[in-house]
Parts: sequence; structure tokens; C-alpha cells
Amino acid sequence: MLRNIANVVRGLSADAVEKANSGHPGLPIGCADIGALLYGEVLKYDPEKPDWPNRDRFVLSAGHGSMLLYSLLHLAGFNVSLDDLKNFRQLHSKTPGHPEYGYTEGVETTTGPLGQGFANAVGMAIAEEMLAARFNTAEDKIVDHYTYTLMGDGCMMEGVVAEAASLAGHLGLGKLIAIYDDNEISIEGGTDLAFTENVGARFKAYNWHVVEDVDGHDFNALRKAIEEAKSVTDKPSLIIARTRIAYGAPTKEGTADSHGAPLGKEEIRGLKENIGLPLDEEFYVSEEVKEFFVRRREELKKVREEWEEKFEKWAKKNPELKEEWDNAFALKLPADFREKVMSMDIASPIASRASSGKVLNGIADLVEYLVGGSADLAPSTKTYLDKYGDIQKDNFAGRNFRFGIREHAMGSIVNGIMAHKGFRPFCATFLVFSDYMRPSIRMAALMKLPVIYVFTHDSFYVGEDGPTHQPIEHVEALRLIPGLKVLRPADAEETKAAWVKAMENTEGPTALILTRQNLPLIGEGNVLEGVNKGAYVVKANANPDVVMMASGSEVSLALDAAAILEGKGKGCRVISVPERNDFIAQGAAYVKELTGDYEQFKVVVEAGTASGWYRLLGKNYHVVSVETYGESGPADEVADYLGFTAEKVAAEILAKLN
Repeated sequence: MLRNIANVVRGLSADAVEKANSGHPGLPIGCADIGALLYGEVLKYDPEKPDWPNRDRFVLSAGHGSMLLYSLLHLAGFNVSLDDLKNFRQLHSKTPGHPEYGYTEGVETTTGPLGQGFANAVGMAIAEEMLAARFNTAEDKIVDHYTYTLMGDGCMMEGVVAEAASLAGHLGLGKLIAIYDDNEISIEGGTDLAFTENVGARFKAYNWHVVEDVDGHDFNALRKAIEEAKSVTDKPSLIIARTRIAYGAPTKEGTADSHGAPLGKEEIRGLKENIGLPLDEEFYVSEEVKEFFVRRREELKKVREEWEEKFEKWAKKNPELKEEWDNAFALKLPADFREKVMSMDIASPIASRASSGKVLNGIADLVEYLVGGSADLAPSTKTYLDKYGDIQKDNFAGRNFRFGIREHAMGSIVNGIMAHKGFRPFCATFLVFSDYMRPSIRMAALMKLPVIYVFTHDSFYVGEDGPTHQPIEHVEALRLIPGLKVLRPADAEETKAAWVKAMENTEGPTALILTRQNLPLIGEGNVLEGVNKGAYVVKANANPDVVMMASGSEVSLALDAAAILEGKGKGCRVISVPERNDFIAQGAAYVKELTGDYEQFKVVVEAGTASGWYRLLGKNYHVVSVETYGESGPADEVADYLGFTAEKVAAEILAKLN
């Protein structure tokens, strides 16, 4: 029966790619046997309740092979119809070119950028271990599931896989099983053009259990390999499955020609003849395969219902744990969350990274499901949760991650933790290294995952470390990512409000941009309301000569410059803009209320590139920004060199006004 399922998957995949005249048929056809075994026998899931918490997770890291997943989801009974398969890669269909989380039922994470899915799977396996440590009792094991991922040669070449695999081995994730589709083909030809390493030896060095030389078209060999992987409980497992890309295609099997282009009608006809499918029927699903999955769904539904009965008994015996579980999966905050955070006593002047650390530790006491860590920078980013232990191989009950210097994997792993559900993860590094994380940040925004990023050392005020560590374009680059909130607080009060906003934002990721240097309190305004609106007035003036806008540390600089200007008889209004996109989203009336009309003279002060600020400027303006790289030296000297002193800013404005 598994062979019949696999062959139906081959036919569906070939037909869908052909009909779309676009796609990647090679992997779905080559890995159909692996997929048939997983969905027909191995995986624990229930299409009637696709969000069942104790389901096994399957991640197609090699997301270009999406028709493999869509075909299997259709056969397994998820909400993916035959018509959906026929609309593969068409506008607004449930079967986009690469699997998309929240778009297609049964897809656990968005994949396509190679290696991301593997690192997401590492995060999911970590989440499973952490949930088990918190909620399983001596009597009831309510968290007990596996994470599987299918990866290709492209995934194996990406650096994010090396980072994530290293950490997974360190943590001993025994319920993570990765299957490597070792077909020795990439887009340009054979993988020997660029990839000749010993993958098994590499993963053994990462402390993985490796099952080598498995025939990926032999169900018994695959089954035995998975059983062996499950028997090893103190290490993640890698199964190296030898497959033939486009297995069964008469002339394109084993060739790069089958990787990323339709096979063609004659080749598909030859494929179907070779594997025993009707030659002239497209999107064929045999009655016996349909009936098999009807029975399979009944069996899996019973497994899920038995778990739910067990869960209800556990909940009655452990009401406090049940409440904690419900809060975590719903991301519920305490009713008085805002009040408690905003009433925290933080003395100023203080660096926003330091005030953030105090707020973060306070929030950790209020929100038990908040977990996170940094890329070996906790002492600098102030993101260690002081009262709580580390997450290590022998302690998944901890709340502090030690990600090591693995920024890319860190971002992808927290995406996996968030997609798994049960925790609210944050991660941290210096702002300049957000470049290393950008692919995973973009994926979080695309998936609307409410991950929180803490980026410190946010400008040339880093000082002596010099231009390699002084971000210039980074805040602007983050603001360009659709769906990412970028909050740059100007003082301790705004930092508290920024954390409130981040925790309340459950529709997408949030980046907190924080200083190394101390910041004074800036004074006026309803801070929480202002931060929620993206901008507010911190120095009022009904009829200003100058309206100054800034975020972060530059707000206090703008206030100092305004004081000088007022001494020269020039009235100033100063606006703090902690989240520029949210400010603009308030609408033209609010923007005009704060910044004035098109004729109003406006100034932006930004310790970085200022290209995006021009949306808020009119006919008369002046911009104080940094459009080149910084310099190494004491922060105050670098600031003076770059023109970021109150005296120089005021002088430039006066020159423009006069």
C-alpha cells in the first residue's frame, strides 16, 4: 500500500507542476516513498484537529518540493482539495510555490529559503522538550511528540544548518529526526561540482546519531532507520537517505533537468507507465489509497481523542499547571500587566539596554511562558533572566537560552519555538548583527510570528569598537520589513512602554532598538499612548518655528538643540517617534497635528541613514543623519566628528532658518 501511495504522490506532483508550467517535480517524485511512510505510518496527526498540541511536527525544509507536502496533505485529509492541487502556484490558491504557515492547513512553518525549515525544526524540538519539562508529571505524560524534517543538498550547504545542528547536538534533542534527501543533484548539476564533504562525519561531530546509506526507496530500510533514530533518546538523529531525483521518470531520473522545471507531457506519460498509473488520467488517486487514508484518519482520531481524555484528567489533577498551559498557548497577559510594567521604578539617566534588562526581568516574573537568550552577549544586551536557570541538555525547565555565536540559527530557532506554540521567545544581539539574522526576521514577519528581538548598541555611540560594530543603515533596513514593528525608545519610560507594546503585539514580530550609552528622561507626554501611536510631542509649542523629530538617543539631543534655538528666539516643538511606521499609520490628520503642514520647517535627527524619514518632511526641512560609516574612538568624540552635538545641530538649523 505504501508503494501505491508513493506512486499516487508522484503522479499528483508531476501533474500539478505540469499544469502550472512551473515548479520543482524532482524532489516530490524522488521523496514520495519517504513521504508515504511518514504520513501513512509514522506521523501522529489528526486532520480534524490540525492544531492538536501533541501532534508530531513535519517540516519540509526543502520547501521547493512543496508538491510532495501538498499531495500528502490532500491524501491525509487536511483541507487541501484536489482542486487546490490543480491550482498549484496560482494566485491566492492554498498551494503556493513554497509552503506558507497560516495559509495552508497542515503546514507547520513557511519554508523555501534553504535551511530555515531545518533550524525551525530544531526550535520545535526544543519547545517540545521544554513543554515536557514543565507540564509532564510522574502520572501523566501529556507532552510526547517528535519533530521530523526533510532536507536536501541545498539545506545541507547553507550555513544556518551548521549553526542549528551544532546547537541541537549540544542540547541532545532526542526527539528531532532529520531525513537528508541525498540525491546528489542541485540546480547546476551534480553536487560534486561544489559539495563533496562527508555529511555523516560532520553531523557525528555535532553529536548527532547518524544512520547512513539508507535506500530512500526501500520502505523496510526507511522504517528501520526511523525506528533506530527513535531508540536513541539522548541525541538528535540524521537519516541519510539515498534517493534518485525524479525516480521513475524515463529520461530525467537522476538529472538536474528534473529539479526545477516541468517534466513535459511525454516524460510524465513515461513516468506513469513505469510506476503503473493510468496514462491518460491527470491527478489520479486510486480508490484503495483513498480508503487507506479513511482508515488511517479513524485510527489517528482515536489516538488524539485518547490523548484529550488523558489531558482532561491531568487538568483536573493539576489546575495550576492547566492555567499556566492555557495562558501560554493563548499568550495571555495578566489583567494589570500595563500598570505593573509602567509602574516599575527605574532611575535615570540609564542606557535603554539597561532599563530594558530591568523591565525584561520584571516581565519574566509576570509572564511564565516568556523565554529567551542572546548570541553570547547577555552581559551586554542585558537579556539574562536572573531568577531562572539555563536551558541545557539536563534542564529544559530553564528559561535562558545560550545560543552561542549563532545569530542566524538563533533567529530561525525562535521562529520554530513560536510556531510550535507554548512559549513567547525573545532573542538578542547587537544591532549591527541583525544583518546575520535578517532572513529569519523576514520569515517571522511573513509568518506573523510574535517573536521579540532585542538589538542593543544601536548607533555610532558604540564608540571604540569602530565602524564594524557601529550600525548605520540597520534601523532603516529593519523598518523596511513589512509587518515588523521597530521600536526605538528614547528613555526609560519609553522603554517600559515599548516592552508593553511588544508583549501586546501578537500579530507579528517586534524589534527593540536600544542604546549602549545613558539617556536622560525626556519629560512630557502620555508615554504609553504616544508609543502605541508611534509618536508624540515631548516638547510642546503651539506655533513653532521648527518641528524636530527623532527616535532613541537623538530625542534628548533634539531637546538640547531646541533649548539652544529657543535661546536664539526660535520656537521649537520636539516629537519623539519610537515607531515611525505606526506614526504614519495613524493617518494624515494625526501626522499633521504633530508635525504641521507642508510649509512647516521640519528637522529630523537620526544617528544613521535617514532615507525613510523623507515621508514625514515637506517643503522646508533639514536632516541631520549619518550617510557614511562611523569611526573608532570615544563615543563623544565620534559624535562631535559626525556633527551630533546640540551646538552643531542648532547651528545648522539656524543657518537654514536664516
